[in-house]
Amino acid sequence: MNSPMRIVSLLPSATEIVCQLGLEQSLVGVTHECDFPPFVRALPKVTTTLIPHDASSGEIDQLVRDRLKSQRALYTLDMVVLEQLRPDLIVTQALCDVCAVAEAEVTAAACTLPGSPRVVNLEPMSLSDVFSTLQTVGDMAGVPDKARQIVRELQARTDAVVGRSLAIRRRPRVILLEWIDPPFSCGHWSPELVRMAGGDEQLGRPGVASRTVRWDEVTAAQPEVLVIACCGFDVSRTLIDVEILLRYPGWSELPAVRTEQVFVVDGNAYFSRPGPRLVESLELLAHALHPDLHPAPSGIPAALRLDLLK
Repeated sequence: MNSPMRIVSLLPSATEIVCQLGLEQSLVGVTHECDFPPFVRALPKVTTTLIPHDASSGEIDQLVRDRLKSQRALYTLDMVVLEQLRPDLIVTQALCDVCAVAEAEVTAAACTLPGSPRVVNLEPMSLSDVFSTLQTVGDMAGVPDKARQIVRELQARTDAVVGRSLAIRRRPRVILLEWIDPPFSCGHWSPELVRMAGGDEQLGRPGVASRTVRWDEVTAAQPEVLVIACCGFDVSRTLIDVEILLRYPGWSELPAVRTEQVFVVDGNAYFSRPGPRLVESLELLAHALHPDLHPAPSGIPAALRLDLLK
């Protein structure tokens, strides 16, 4: 009898994909950031980070920029733990140069590990790409039919949101920020989610990386809805940085602020993670933009509306 496959995930989103595929028992190692489903927090950690736990957003941004200049990632492998786990399959990414272990380091490590584990790199730029990565992991892990079933279910939920959005006669001007200090537009799949949810994203472009934006770009766009989904931050951590927004010139004159249409969402759990919960991100966003049209997704908190911070 063949022994079960041993999988190591080097991405929180990949961890969620593996578990969505019903391969929890095969998952033997994860990153220090993997936290969902909750049981993965107890699994061996194969990465460490250079980011101080108490760093401010501005300090994190500067650290990221410095590492980009040197082409060095912010995370590194714990080779001792990785060797002990003896993985058959390592799931990693080539999408971001700093938000996970560098692709070259993973490839080099795999060559030195017992059994020469296979490495699969995920690089989604859109929601459909995310569905494709789920199928890819399913194929490589030996559960292609299960993957196809899950993709069909996720696609059906996506189609339901898009179908309801067809009834929208006027789409509000939306800005989804992925960072506050300094401000970053959204990128990759998030502008697409805004469109599907019934909004008109003003600064982000689908399939393109997020970028630093000047605050006058935000004020010039006159967003009617402002969604704050800080990359890697939950709602409580994001609320600390919202105070920075209040000090930007013209904040109180933004249409979104005047009409109390400023929302904070959990970027760490949802919008930043290109995994199955991106569909929940879409449903969450759609309800925030058009609550009379799109029902609130079940089982997760609705977007937090900042109706007191004017």
